Amino acid sequence: MTVTIRDVAKRLRLSITTVSRALDGYADVAPRTRARVTRTARAMGYVPSRAARQLRRQRADAIGYVLPASGPHFTDPFFSEFIAGLGDTATAHNLDLLISIAPPDSAAEQRIYARWVQARQVDGIVLSRMRLRDWRVKYLAENNFPFVAHGHARMRVDFPYIELDSQTGFAQLVRHLGARGHRRIAYIGAPAKFTLQVERWAGYRQGLAEVGIKFDPALVAEGDLTRTGGYLAAQRLLALRQRPSAIIGVNDLTAIGAMRAAREVGLVVGRDLAIAGYDGTDEAEHTDPPLTTLKQPIYDTAQRLVEMLLKHVAGEPLNESHIIWQPALIIRASTDFDFK
Repeated sequence: MTVTIRDVAKRLRLSITTVSRALDGYADVAPRTRARVTRTARAMGYVPSRAARQLRRQRADAIGYVLPASGPHFTDPFFSEFIAGLGDTATAHNLDLLISIAPPDSAAEQRIYARWVQARQVDGIVLSRMRLRDWRVKYLAENNFPFVAHGHARMRVDFPYIELDSQTGFAQLVRHLGARGHRRIAYIGAPAKFTLQVERWAGYRQGLAEVGIKFDPALVAEGDLTRTGGYLAAQRLLALRQRPSAIIGVNDLTAIGAMRAAREVGLVVGRDLAIAGYDGTDEAEHTDPPLTTLKQPIYDTAQRLVEMLLKHVAGEPLNESHIIWQPALIIRASTDFDFK
């Protein structure tokens, strides 16, 4: 027979209200009473009704994340690690992680956010793959709905975020290639609406200037942050009369796609052509040859974002609301050779 909160109250000779508030962690219940209630409820096998608890506390006990993807994009290993960090941390706080999928800036994406906010299906939201003018930031801020972000937007809205200094990282990567003798360093970027594109593009240009290489617009191509996008962009670059000796992908998937294009035209990556990426996913370590990359702490970033969000939801002040970390340059065989 199912044990109810009434049974626990009867065993302890306490009111149902006291037992309920003790189990919900309210501060107006004495610590000794709360401990006794918790101990007895556990011993009796009482499992609180999640729906009733949410109704009493006016909380969903869930956080939301919309995967900004369409088609095969959800196979990006970055998101697998990011979601693992979100989910593990949510579980540690006895919360659910609600995930949905929609292409960036689509009507489907807008409907998801509207439903979550208006119906209060989640208590807060984590954003990623930020855009320069991000409608999500504007919408959530106008509705006074708690959110944090992996990255920033160029808007007059202040919000908590964790940012990786990818501009400095990309400049460092170009310097590494320049020191190896490369003078024709190509870049496969992302659509201009994404903040990450602006930052990484700036780092690429900065790095070229620092090693004294004149910028050549012919060595720039746009991808879509996928393997296929990197593959198609690299095909165009490798078809040039003066093809590049090195290619930097805006992320690891782009670089992995470029490696395929190189193999198809008979080039040996790590000997005839250098290729590097950004993210530091496990997949990059197991390519042939292993991929040089700028590694960001994906799992740790996701964990920290959830911690920040929970403080934001609770109305607690954040010690740091704008956190900037540095990616680490991991040099592997795909670029670890002198080009002559």
